Amino acid sequence: MSDLLQEVVVRHPSVAFLSQDFLEAHWKQFGYTACPDFLQACADFDRFVEALENSGATVHQMSDEVDAGMDSLYVHDPALTIGNGIVLGRMGKAERRNETTAFEAFCHSKDIPVLGRIETPGLLEGGDMIWLDEKTLAVGLGYRTNEEGVRQLRKVVEGIVTEVVLVPLPHFRGPSDVLHLMSLISPVARKKAVVYQKLLPVPFIRTLNDLGYTLIDVSDDEYDKLGCNVLALSPTVAIMADGAPKTRVKLEREGIQVLTYPPKEISLKGQGGPTCLTRPLVRR
Repeated sequence: MSDLLQEVVVRHPSVAFLSQDFLEAHWKQFGYTACPDFLQACADFDRFVEALENSGATVHQMSDEVDAGMDSLYVHDPALTIGNGIVLGRMGKAERRNETTAFEAFCHSKDIPVLGRIETPGLLEGGDMIWLDEKTLAVGLGYRTNEEGVRQLRKVVEGIVTEVVLVPLPHFRGPSDVLHLMSLISPVARKKAVVYQKLLPVPFIRTLNDLGYTLIDVSDDEYDKLGCNVLALSPTVAIMADGAPKTRVKLEREGIQVLTYPPKEISLKGQGGPTCLTRPLVRR
């Protein structure tokens, strides 16, 4: 998850948000903290994509052929990338269920193999899955991903993944809040990760320590500013939401160049940082 990002898919606000009228009618239903400004969201997202492209990544824009709702801006969650293929999840948030259909249509348009999909009653969201190394996959169990989803995932990845590490997630702010495993940890380099340790279970922290990880802890005041949500563009470059200077300094001390983007309209109001805004397809 920290190798050089070469290909990535995004869903532009012009497709996910549709219009200011649409946002005014739906932002409360989708649980946003405030209504986004449509034009500013589009402009800020363009700056974010420009940073991805300047890093050398090819950015694929998901089309509007499937109406998937406001949260489809956070394109990371409907799928998991495994090798040269995709496993399609099943969203734990009911308003997001059509996002899997949209991602499947994208895969077909790009001839990306679909290796499997999670079926009812399984739940599995991409934000709950983190590669700790090439063969070890950590999966968060919470309101968005359940045991049946993990059982089905194990069958799909058999022979590809050596170990699936289950990470029980806390109730914290309840089922309506966005709490994925990736809300609490972001790998930023080989054996280095930004973490919010207060909400991580002790056995998982021990697993990270046993694997030799350096843990870069996020402070309480920067957690809600998405300081724990950092996207690695390479082993030495990462991008994060502007507004978490203490976390940025800690990353720079670890030899990581940090890029930022304006998060108010596309990240803070929907609580989805740069990892949420992207689904990496190819890393080398």
